[in-house]
Amino acid sequence: MNGDPLLTQLRLGPAHHATALQRFHLDLPLLGGLALLSALALVVLYSASGQNLEVLLRQVARLVLAGAVMVVVAQINPRSFKFYSPWLYLAGVLLLTAVLAVGKVSMGAQRWLDLGILRFQPSELTKLSTPMMIAWYLSADAPPPRFRQVLISATLILLPTVLIAKQPDLGTAVLVGSAGAAVLFLAGLPWAYLLGAVALGGCLLPIIWHSMHGYQRDRILTFLNPEADPLGRGYHIIQSKIAIGSGGLYGKGWLHGTQAHLEFLPERSTDFIFAVLAEEFGLLGCLGLLTIYLFILGRCLYIAVQAQDRYARLLAGALTLTFFVYVGVNIGMVIGLLPVVGVPLPLVSYGGTSMVTLLAGFGMLMSIETHRRAG
Repeated sequence: MNGDPLLTQLRLGPAHHATALQRFHLDLPLLGGLALLSALALVVLYSASGQNLEVLLRQVARLVLAGAVMVVVAQINPRSFKFYSPWLYLAGVLLLTAVLAVGKVSMGAQRWLDLGILRFQPSELTKLSTPMMIAWYLSADAPPPRFRQVLISATLILLPTVLIAKQPDLGTAVLVGSAGAAVLFLAGLPWAYLLGAVALGGCLLPIIWHSMHGYQRDRILTFLNPEADPLGRGYHIIQSKIAIGSGGLYGKGWLHGTQAHLEFLPERSTDFIFAVLAEEFGLLGCLGLLTIYLFILGRCLYIAVQAQDRYARLLAGALTLTFFVYVGVNIGMVIGLLPVVGVPLPLVSYGGTSMVTLLAGFGMLMSIETHRRAG
């Protein structure tokens, strides 16, 4: 009996699965949370797209591609991330400069580089390369960062942020700036610097306001009073609030959301997909989604705390906080607490570029955790 190979396989099955995950440097709790989130996202997207199977299959293909990128990145030793951080940052800045010079203009924005066989958005690279660079720079010295380090770090953060804002792409600029600032915060930035930055930002508000594009100023004014133009600039957010409020506690049921299916809700598959979920699954559905996000964030914070060196802790913490900003900004703008800045709901909104970047970041987190355990 003891020599029965079937019994041996049944007895050792879970261990073999664990060994396979370790071999591919995949963190099971994080992988499970991401898989659950992706499954829920596909359910919501199918309804939001008007039961368009082609849209759903395209999203599945993008998920597979992004997942493959995550697995590949997870195989890389965190020491390699540190070594290549300055070079990736430099490449990102040069590509952003090239976008402003020869980038492809689409829908009034100059955000893409078209190489014939490949068309990509270099700003996505800087979502990862900027926190990697700041973590590399600050990891050499003990905390807290000195004034000179804070000044240099702020310059390194502002350079790609300003280049992205000029495209213009305010949403991505906010995310890149937040990613870099998260590293500074986690490095032990003194509160005096934080208060000084807030005060400086307040003093520069008039200059920032006049340097913004007209549509960006309109978005802020609409955020302050969407009812001033209910059929124009305020239409998006008003319809979003109606959809969310009409969902109630339990929702109208999957595929039965009237705001989405009667096409009152714009951008329902992308930026405003959270409103579709709220209308069809209600408050309980929203809480379910937030629970999954909180689980993922909790696991990522655990990985950051357990990281084996200062660079890995700063990078893991910054990637985690950036993911939190992603979720907070999208939900905040959909429910009317923040201006609409075009930030998708992570791993739920339809689209491929940001999904690849996000899962590459999760691949880095898995690499940090699994290589630490491998020791």
